[in-house]
Amino acid sequence: MFKFICNRQTFLTAITHVAKGVSQKSTIPALERLKLHLMQNSLELTGYDLEFGIQCTIEVESEDTGEFVVLPRLLIEAIRRFSGDTVIIEVDDNYIVRMFCDDTKFQISAMSAEEYPSLPALDLKKGMQVEQPVMISMIRQTSYATSVNEAKPILTGELFEVNGDILTVAAIDGFRLAVRQESVSSEEPYHFVVPKRTLLEVASMLKEDAEEPCTISADRRHVVFEFNGYTVFSRLLEGEFHNFRSSIPGTYETEIIVDTGDLTRCLERCALLISGKFNAPVRCHFAEGALRVWCKTGIGEIDDKISVRIDGPDVTIGFDNRFLLDAVRAADCDKLKIQLTGGNRVAKIVPPEGESFIFLLMPIQLKN
Repeated sequence: MFKFICNRQTFLTAITHVAKGVSQKSTIPALERLKLHLMQNSLELTGYDLEFGIQCTIEVESEDTGEFVVLPRLLIEAIRRFSGDTVIIEVDDNYIVRMFCDDTKFQISAMSAEEYPSLPALDLKKGMQVEQPVMISMIRQTSYATSVNEAKPILTGELFEVNGDILTVAAIDGFRLAVRQESVSSEEPYHFVVPKRTLLEVASMLKEDAEEPCTISADRRHVVFEFNGYTVFSRLLEGEFHNFRSSIPGTYETEIIVDTGDLTRCLERCALLISGKFNAPVRCHFAEGALRVWCKTGIGEIDDKISVRIDGPDVTIGFDNRFLLDAVRAADCDKLKIQLTGGNRVAKIVPPEGESFIFLLMPIQLKN
């Protein structure tokens, strides 16, 4: 038998995050459970599904050692509903877990951790450091453009590439491209592709107000993110990522400056008329200092107009409303610059100044 005492909120936060790495369905029963490894005054928690995992260590009070695996849902819900600040946990030789908190005694069954697989042995270099708010922004501004088509698994993830002191993150699905760049400190060049699921979990765990950076390191098969006491590790996607730079146009004929909020609200109004059953492109006409947006489906029709600044010839172009709205929502700036070359060439969306992000969007052929 072994026993430990911990802060309830610290324990709850740790098991909630780490449980995201637990397999939903596995031929190895242990992988459907959370592993807890007690090493006297520290408790290591692991969730792992052979492709993706999360691990962290918290401080506890104990003189014992031991380990067990437990279904996370019941453990999380029990700890969440306890009313005290401190939890006492005892595990007997039959892996019965007894939890005591104030006047509450709660008991659940666990299992031996003998069948729990070892984590992958990683040959990691020093890695790079990215400020946590920056990493959140980079993921949010690119993840929307990943592919959902498993026919090209490499495009269901995002490329991380470091050349010199510039980190580039890119996602592409054949209809749109999102690229984000930031300066980083890295002693190594990198080129690897991370599954979207991993990045979304990392983004949900990072903190906007964190002072400590996120450290990212990788070998040929795995990537590791370390931040706030957590280690998130993931198998990389294999294959050749698309040469996205060749897709970015170097010239344009018409440049538009538009208020991001105005365009977002306009496209959200269009979205009211569009569903899987009733789908149609939005017709965007840029002329005379205005953007006129028109769309008609079996639900209804919208004719909308917002003010913009136009430099160059008038343009009429069609877009998938959801794709355009995804890009506009991902932009973290008050205004956007849209660069067009006629109505049949790819649209380029960038910030008003510089190109910290680049969004490309293929047009849809309009019927007259």
